[in-house]
Amino acid sequence: MARILFENVTKFYGPVKAVDNLNLEIKDKEFLVLLGPSGCGKTTTLNMIAGLEELSKGDIYFDEQIVNFMPPHIRDVAMVFQSYALYPHKNVFENIAFGLKMRKYDKAEIGRRVNDAAERLHIEPLLDRLPSQLSGGQRQRVALGRAMVRQPSVFLMDEPLSNLDAALRISMRAEIKQLHHSMQTTFVYVTHDQAEALTLADRIVVMKDGVVQQIGTPDEIYEKPTNLFVASFLGSPPINLLEGELTTDGDKIVFKKGSFFMTFPAEMKDKLAQHAGKTVILGIRPEDVNERGDAQPGSAVSGTVNTVLPMGSEQYLSMTLEGIEVFFRLGKEHRHKDGDSVSLEINRNRLHVFDKETGLSLLWD
Repeated sequence: MARILFENVTKFYGPVKAVDNLNLEIKDKEFLVLLGPSGCGKTTTLNMIAGLEELSKGDIYFDEQIVNFMPPHIRDVAMVFQSYALYPHKNVFENIAFGLKMRKYDKAEIGRRVNDAAERLHIEPLLDRLPSQLSGGQRQRVALGRAMVRQPSVFLMDEPLSNLDAALRISMRAEIKQLHHSMQTTFVYVTHDQAEALTLADRIVVMKDGVVQQIGTPDEIYEKPTNLFVASFLGSPPINLLEGELTTDGDKIVFKKGSFFMTFPAEMKDKLAQHAGKTVILGIRPEDVNERGDAQPGSAVSGTVNTVLPMGSEQYLSMTLEGIEVFFRLGKEHRHKDGDSVSLEINRNRLHVFDKETGLSLLWD
């Protein structure tokens, strides 16, 4: 198995800095997800682990060994690509077995490993088929099987589900998670899909412009984002953001924007009091509301529904708050139509506050 350590790793493509001074420990047998938008450096980071990209600066360790100049075939890693990269003229068995044949495994061992992988991935009936005869989900399973039979120390995945439809992506997430539990191997997974990251990861590394923004468990990343970018990148619908002033009212800390104001709970007072007078960004997650007719000013959002977006088990309400469009998510037991007047009580213990100048959270370190 493998623990992977990045020490001050930087990668340049000409004048472009794709990864900037990355310091990261990936624990042995951990499922780590690199999450971020296109161009954030996540695939470059994965390729440096695989040995497909050279480092410009710094060191990468597998356990205690520096692997900067170790060729890919010696690193004991297996990689699953977004494109699947199957050989079109070889059947499923031959595609899965190809890497083992190149490493001169005997036929019996190849057959045992291929059949074991096929059974675990439920593709035993497909072993004689060509890739052109398979669905997208079946081709993805073949690509996983080809990596599995290597029994690698590190399993690398680069956007492996992005070509699949929504329903199949959900089932494949469950299969990949089960695969990690059964293989007990270090997994490093690249995606721009927050749902994949939140459902799969032991820890998430959020990246932007080659720089790590936050590292933590899915709950830590979602519940306590350290800056505006992380808060905005995770959540569907996205977090509502309102720019206003942080003020005091007696012994209370209050956010004000026009006629709207929100009073913070006492537990947040110590962290926010020192920032009174600053322009800040208030963040309210769409789900952190409850419809109540007796909701009190300072803890509620009231207004007219612009649009109702039914989503089956829930609905999204669009409202205008001090000139800003905001969205809130309610259960299907609340039935609304365009033009309704509503009063939504905010769960103030789940509010977020960010410094306007730096974008950093004033509540979470």
